Amino acid sequence: MIELALSTTSTPHAPTTTVSDHTRLRRARCLVCYWDDQRNALIGHPYPDGTPVALPTEATDILTAFADWTSPHEATRSLSGNAKRTADEAIRFLADNGALLAEGSGRALRDADIHRHWAPWAPQAPFLHYTTDFTPHSAPAGSDAATGSGAASRPEPLFVTYPDADRVLLPRYPADLGARFGQVLHERRTHYAFSPDPLPLPMLAALLQTVFAPVDFIDAGPRGALYRRTSPSAGARQELEAYLAAPNVAGLAPGWYHYNALEHTLELIAEGCRPDEVAALCADQSHAGQAAFLVVLVAVTARQLDHHPSARSYRVCLLNAGHLGQTFVLTATALGLGSFQISACSDGALADRFGLDGVTRLPLHVVGAGLPGQPSEPVSPPAGLDSFRRAVLLNRHSQ
Repeated sequence: MIELALSTTSTPHAPTTTVSDHTRLRRARCLVCYWDDQRNALIGHPYPDGTPVALPTEATDILTAFADWTSPHEATRSLSGNAKRTADEAIRFLADNGALLAEGSGRALRDADIHRHWAPWAPQAPFLHYTTDFTPHSAPAGSDAATGSGAASRPEPLFVTYPDADRVLLPRYPADLGARFGQVLHERRTHYAFSPDPLPLPMLAALLQTVFAPVDFIDAGPRGALYRRTSPSAGARQELEAYLAAPNVAGLAPGWYHYNALEHTLELIAEGCRPDEVAALCADQSHAGQAAFLVVLVAVTARQLDHHPSARSYRVCLLNAGHLGQTFVLTATALGLGSFQISACSDGALADRFGLDGVTRLPLHVVGAGLPGQPSEPVSPPAGLDSFRRAVLLNRHSQ
């Protein structure tokens, strides 16, 4: 009998399971193997939360034997040669490291759910997304990922709303964007210092409305109406939603919100939002905690999957996040605010903070703004002759 103690500590909702040689196992669907030249080994890398490990030489035969739910006893019968002789040890190793999953375990259910939802983009896009996160992902109980009720099989609504959430109705004053466009482009800078004074609510409302609210609606034929923003979006799918961490906005209780672009309201997700918590979610960057508010751009993946179900479409989501980020910082500059964009943030922790499943709703990018403050360090001076002498400006190729 093979006794396998399968550790699933990286998946909080899945208990530790002891598996006998009659318990059925299956090769993880969310598994990428690649060659590592430095280790001179074939690496198996389960995701979203697995650790890359060097695979034993017989791993290919064994993983093939577990293409579907099979007991270790049944799988071993199909093997031959060295793979058969070392099967017990290899099966134990692969199971301990997440390449083989026990039927009915929490880890197996999450593996199947992620594979089902990401299948049109797999393995490139989900592997890229999950293995470039700072923290392991976990699905809150009752979420789409936990229940297996993903949204990809039905039409995705144009807008996200939290109908039972408390709402803050934002003022609809038009944004004062009278500054010349060239001036805005050249004055835009990444800010690292912010005033402790609260940001006036009308300025927040104007920035959100300009960047994220619909500009108009268009006839998309069989799909009906779609809407456009001030930023481009492939196919006008507008898959990115704005979620806010707002610690310092006048008239707005510190909290975690969703911007309802159709209503122009803020929907309260959770009360309480501290600057130190905001900074911690952004790789402990202090300026993130000083900002009046941050916007987390969250992709509703079904909107893009429906438009273009190929792995390259994931890049579209990232590009669209960049478009919105640029519009955000330019608009903030025109309003006289300091702003920034952050790529070093904890996707999984942000998803948990907003109650997102991390599968169908993915944090991709973070932007922030506030009233400008005095920088604690001097601004970098213009480059002079000495700096140009030290710089390598051109790569000169010999013929």
